[in-house]
Amino acid sequence: MSHAEPDLLELLRLLAEDVPASELEAQAARLGSPDVATTARTLALRVRAVLDSRRRREVELSALVEVARDLASLRDPAGVLAAIVRRARSLLGTDVAYLTLFDRDRGDTFMRATDGSVSARFQALRLPLGAGLGGLVAQTRRPSWTSDYLSDTRFAHTGAIDDAVTDEGIVAICGVPLLVEDAFVGVLFASNRTARPFAHDEVALLASLATLAAVSLVQTRAAAETRETLAALSAAHATVGEQAAVTERAATAHDRFAQVVLHGGGVEDIASALGDLLAGWVVALDAGGRTAAVHGSADTGGLAGHPAVLAAHDSGRLAGAEGVWAVAVSAAGERLGTLVLGGRADLDAGDRRTVERAALVTALVLLFRRQSAQEDRRGRSDLLVDLLGHTGGRSGTQAESLVSRGLAVGVDLTADAVVLVVAPASPDQRRGLAMAAGAAAGAADERATLVAEHAGQVVVLIGACDPSAAACRLADRLGAAAGAVGAAGPLPPLAGLRGGHTEAARTATALVTLGCGRRGASAADLGFAGLVVGERPDVAGYVRSVLGPLLDYDERRGTVLADTVEAWFAAGCSPTAAAATLHVHPNTVSQRLERVGRLLGADWGLPDRALEVQLALRLLRLGA
Repeated sequence: MSHAEPDLLELLRLLAEDVPASELEAQAARLGSPDVATTARTLALRVRAVLDSRRRREVELSALVEVARDLASLRDPAGVLAAIVRRARSLLGTDVAYLTLFDRDRGDTFMRATDGSVSARFQALRLPLGAGLGGLVAQTRRPSWTSDYLSDTRFAHTGAIDDAVTDEGIVAICGVPLLVEDAFVGVLFASNRTARPFAHDEVALLASLATLAAVSLVQTRAAAETRETLAALSAAHATVGEQAAVTERAATAHDRFAQVVLHGGGVEDIASALGDLLAGWVVALDAGGRTAAVHGSADTGGLAGHPAVLAAHDSGRLAGAEGVWAVAVSAAGERLGTLVLGGRADLDAGDRRTVERAALVTALVLLFRRQSAQEDRRGRSDLLVDLLGHTGGRSGTQAESLVSRGLAVGVDLTADAVVLVVAPASPDQRRGLAMAAGAAAGAADERATLVAEHAGQVVVLIGACDPSAAACRLADRLGAAAGAVGAAGPLPPLAGLRGGHTEAARTATALVTLGCGRRGASAADLGFAGLVVGERPDVAGYVRSVLGPLLDYDERRGTVLADTVEAWFAAGCSPTAAAATLHVHPNTVSQRLERVGRLLGADWGLPDRALEVQLALRLLRLGA
């Protein structure tokens, strides 16, 4: 055993025992050479970062499941709101958490529930739409946060809001919108009495809690509606047996759908639950009328044009026709899909309520998935933008942070990758082009993908080895939306992304300038034009690509075909004049040129090829 091996084993033991990072760094420093110590420290900290990230995510998911279980057990909306703010404060570890609700009559939001607040003025605060951080969240329906609210000029400050915030002693604030069914109803906040930056994962955690709160509120409202329905049935002198049956079915449906949500189920699980509850087949269609999930023996052909489906789209409510029932899945005025039920002769009031509730839960699940996908895209975009601004090498605190963030989203920034720059066909297509590029690249066989808008173009980082092939694939998938796709690589993202991005951007611009739109290429694909736009021009490779067969023939046979071609061009393409320069017979020149045609192709003397050949010959002489 070498003298360094015990220290290395000790480093692994400390890593396995989950000791603090400072102890890992100290042990790494005891290794032999500085290079070995640096490498060991970097790898150990990277593994520690991955373990910490996974452990933190597991804790957050466990906490969310526990929150969802607690909320699902509450029947009073007021109790739900109190539980929401209490859990928000606990999960994010903030001093204060609070929730405001939207007042439709007055057009503002008012404080509804708080936890950790001590100021009566703050607890009675009302926020007009657009005023303060909460008003901005209410107006835009997007998360917003600040580490120092009073000094942050991004928000519209008012005296009443600033005085209340000062009275409570709040400094840092994070707010996320609360959406229930198809309407905005309020904002959930977490705040600190000292300056504190909110990380993206903390914002995402608060947003996830808000989504669970929305589901819980819907459940409590649905339960209230069920109780009202049962009361109406009782008032109409329904029999005791009928009341009991309706109650049992409503409770069963409520529990079944709640379990689907709490266990992270999808549209397929909701369709299966609805089919089991009502003993029929169920088909879920997406917004485009395509089949998203099927339960039971259903004929999905032409289902999108069925009269029941069309009637549900027109009315926005449950509709039936020809033994088929359909209800639109909608949220915030947007139709997300359709639930279709068949195999039942008729549906009573309780059955119809169950179908409508299934559509409501489906909308919440789809919205939750959309929000998660948006958070993931935003995190990947921010990471790529930070990478483009990274000026250091592969080591250092910033580089380690970037590597850890990459591993958290499944991207290894220490492995070679290809950078693609997509020039949009028109400026107004840039936003949609970024989403399309991410979907197109992610659907391929390449490894994890990063996509971002940068400097008026769309930048894509993929773990691929052939830049030309990757650019062509992406250009084909984007079609007319992309003006051109330039590529560079393979390159190490931490050290070479900025230079690779510059080369790929120049290549995309060159393609557009040369009239080669809707194409993908790397600098090497552009011939001599690639020598101009390339970050590291490969002159020798270019010469070989143009003259390779000719140079190989001369080397093997001891001939001078390259000299003959050069003399022929210099003589104005005259075999006689070239023969005089070479001191040979004109027939010898003609024979040599025939041999050149067999080696380079019959079109080598045509204008486009001739330009490439002459440039390659000139570069060959300069290199020699």
